[in-house]
Amino acid sequence: MESVGSIIMYVVVALAIIVFSVLAVTTRKILRAATYLLFTLFAAAAVYFMLDYEFLGAVQIAVYAGGIVVLFVFAILLTSKPGDKSEKLASKSRTLGLVGAIAMAFVAGYSLITRSMLLLPKPEMDAPTMQNIGEAMLGTGEGQYLLPFEAVSVLLLACIIGGVVVARKR
Repeated sequence: MESVGSIIMYVVVALAIIVFSVLAVTTRKILRAATYLLFTLFAAAAVYFMLDYEFLGAVQIAVYAGGIVVLFVFAILLTSKPGDKSEKLASKSRTLGLVGAIAMAFVAGYSLITRSMLLLPKPEMDAPTMQNIGEAMLGTGEGQYLLPFEAVSVLLLACIIGGVVVARKR
């Protein structure tokens, strides 16, 4: 049985994720959107920590909250003036988007409810050690991720070089 405090903490973190996600996509100031995204990613890391996934929580903070958001902010500052006033976007298919969002929320809610009603048994798992995680991430065998890891690092390097090239043209 879970304690009342952990349930309250989960509700607070879930509400923070919802609020900051909505703010990130509805604000018209791009630096504020990046800041709201940062708060959303920190709250997602809090969920990992509450589930006792310390490694995933640390990766969430280091890679996403630390690296990706900083990369977004650099790209924003290199390509546009953050103080520019942006006009409100006019969309003719706003109603269609709202209908699609409500439909997807219904599908997601239905999936969560039916999944929790099935009460599937949880698989038995051993707690992975840092050595196991390191071998899986940087190994070259089957089911190991050295090649995708290097591909992502090359992609991030290309993004940084592209940002410098765009900044030099100005």
